[in-house]
Amino acid sequence: MNLEVMDGYFTALISGPVFVSPNEALQQVLGEEFVFDDNEQAGDIIGLLMRHWNWIAAELQRTVTEPHVYLPVLLEDDTGVARGNDWARGFMNGVLTRPGSWDELLNSEEEGGSLIPMMMLVHEHDPDPEMRAPPIEGDKRQDVITALIAGATRCYRYFEPHRRAGAIENTPLRRQAPKVGRNEPCPCGSGRKYKHCCVQKLH
Repeated sequence: MNLEVMDGYFTALISGPVFVSPNEALQQVLGEEFVFDDNEQAGDIIGLLMRHWNWIAAELQRTVTEPHVYLPVLLEDDTGVARGNDWARGFMNGVLTRPGSWDELLNSEEEGGSLIPMMMLVHEHDPDPEMRAPPIEGDKRQDVITALIAGATRCYRYFEPHRRAGAIENTPLRRQAPKVGRNEPCPCGSGRKYKHCCVQKLH
């Protein structure tokens, strides 16, 4: 992946309803056959990738709590135009990482259009002529890019409750009451030692 594809890919994984670990994402970015020269290089590269992941996550989170716009990394071509095709391809690859998990948004009458600009750009140069979107040129491309930027934010906001619910479900339960020693009085009030009373009922 180049930087633009990776940025789109990370954005989709962070925006989706299902948690995807950064480690899984890094494997896809680097490729299964990638080998580092040494531990120092591994630390440097992984560190940079994780910083970018965390930056995207922080920027998207800001859009939930304040009037902030998340700006994706869109590289310009030789003519100085940011075409957005690579970013859209990375984003849609991220969506497909968890098949079916985005169906709720896709089927939403209000927010389903969030992914339309990504789909337009992904299929603009599709190898299958029947799948190609009409050419996007001039001001129309800028309009699509603007819709893409807004769409990414809308996706993140739409799935925010899902991510929060998932985080709660995956939080390990913690003991709320203080631990009772085996030789201390049983909390049930029997007057017997805990080891001779309720602890035996638990085993």
